[in-house]
Amino acid sequence: MSQAMPQVALHDIVVDEVFPHAPDVIWKVLTDGDLIARWMMPPKDFAAIEGQRFSFQTTPAGKWDGTIRCRVLEVKPCERFVYSWQGGDEANVGYGSKLDTRVTFTLTKVPLGTRLRVVHSGFELPRNQTAFKSMGDGWPKVIKNLDAMAAEQDKEASHD
Repeated sequence: MSQAMPQVALHDIVVDEVFPHAPDVIWKVLTDGDLIARWMMPPKDFAAIEGQRFSFQTTPAGKWDGTIRCRVLEVKPCERFVYSWQGGDEANVGYGSKLDTRVTFTLTKVPLGTRLRVVHSGFELPRNQTAFKSMGDGWPKVIKNLDAMAAEQDKEASHD
């Protein structure tokens, strides 16, 4: 008689918004490290080049040092940008539990600007419940910040 492995349920966070900015403006805000620092958090060693490894630093917890390790997986200018998002530690429960996810930004030109669909995928529940909840609340907020950065870029471009 064999014991069945417990089922792991994978869940995604999805934010889908239309912004009154051209795809190239949204793309710049998504792929410029200085701008990312202003709408999300400062990346270290960031470049929008497939294979590039970079990181974000957040609050440590337990055996986790707070480093979010990322690697650029796909770059299609003004269309699609994907990176891995890994952090946490196996020994942690709740905040700082082992996390192995991916963030996908898809841009689509629409009559009023750009539809931006953000999918942060691969949350293992219940293990990643804390991260899923906090990032589920956080992504809509950072996307509003991204919109503000895009508006700022539009304003700067109109003055050139």
